[in-house]
Amino acid sequence: MPNTFLRTGALTLPLILLAGCSLIGDTFSRKPVPKAPEPPPPPQYAPPVATGRFTINPDRDDVVGVVQKTVVGKDDTFSDIARRFNVGYEEMVRANPGVDPWLPGAGREVVVPSRFVLPNAPREGIVINLAAMRLWYFEPRKAKELQVVHTYPIGIGRVGWATPVGATKIVRMKKDPEWRPTAAIRKEHAENEDPVPAVVAAGPDNPLGNRAMYLGWPTYLVHGTNKPYGVGIRSSHGCIRLYPEDIEQLFDMAKIGTPVRVVNQPYLFGWHEDKLYLQAYDVLEDDPRDFAKAQKKLLTKQLAARIQKELKARGEAIDWDAVSAISHQPRGIPAPIAGASASVDAEVAAAAVVENRVPDGATWDGVSGLPIDEQTFQEMFSDNEEQATPAPAPPAATSAKPPAGKKPQG
Repeated sequence: MPNTFLRTGALTLPLILLAGCSLIGDTFSRKPVPKAPEPPPPPQYAPPVATGRFTINPDRDDVVGVVQKTVVGKDDTFSDIARRFNVGYEEMVRANPGVDPWLPGAGREVVVPSRFVLPNAPREGIVINLAAMRLWYFEPRKAKELQVVHTYPIGIGRVGWATPVGATKIVRMKKDPEWRPTAAIRKEHAENEDPVPAVVAAGPDNPLGNRAMYLGWPTYLVHGTNKPYGVGIRSSHGCIRLYPEDIEQLFDMAKIGTPVRVVNQPYLFGWHEDKLYLQAYDVLEDDPRDFAKAQKKLLTKQLAARIQKELKARGEAIDWDAVSAISHQPRGIPAPIAGASASVDAEVAAAAVVENRVPDGATWDGVSGLPIDEQTFQEMFSDNEEQATPAPAPPAATSAKPPAGKKPQG
């Protein structure tokens, strides 16, 4: 028995040692499992720029702000981005042709059209450019002082309820105003099974919002709104609508007697750093001027005398090919046409990509009065205007004398 055990052990021990060597060899020859690569860090974007207040040289500066680009968030629509950057819905749509405003696509880079050419008008008080759907407020200043100017997107009168062109002034201002719709408006609402009372008290159901400035034209107001998504589109019965946060700021700066001038300028020209820029907007549907047939003649009329004088003094000529390209596909983005010329695409390519958030110094807090979804937005325009009886468009006003026939509409 002992001999058998010894013989068995003698045979077994080398096998164990051999197996052990094999295991040791496997241990040292096995390659480590490679680690999964770490995800790349998120892109670092520049902070967004607030483009609502500027200090300018009133005799030299015609172009303000900067074009920006941002990246669409998961649930973003153009209404969201517009409110965030204090531009209008139509401004976003125009600047981003071919992009679905309600499903722009998370991760897509979009243009924020936050650079502007000042309207060709006296730089005092309030100036409203209907084609741009934008309001300017020029703070009072003393001679030789720099000019402070504020700008806000606005909603304007729908087709058939056009906002008039001309000059007037603020004659009354009221916080928490009541709304007294005209007979024509009440008739329109009744025919669309949405009756409104003769007087709507201040509160969340009041379309004037919480601030109203009454003009020398008794049919028209500059006011806030309880439907912020109507800013930046043709959404009113002729009045000028501002985001709630913007009307509050403007209300605190303006006063009774502030001049108000309304213009309709789809093509804006202005100097910046020795270059003449053109900013083109869509011509309003009810604009009687035929820009398609007499473009050069009508555009030349849009040039301020100061700009024409400056062109002559510099020996510069307008690049009418660049003008044609910009005006035929208006995107609301300024591009140079004299002193040098460049396409709108080139201006967009040079723009910085910024964080998709409310800029520091903006009027909005980023939380209150959030925009709406597409269905609710479209329902706002579901009224059948052909079956309603809209008030006739008022004649263009040229002084503070009010157009006759209607009372404040909103």
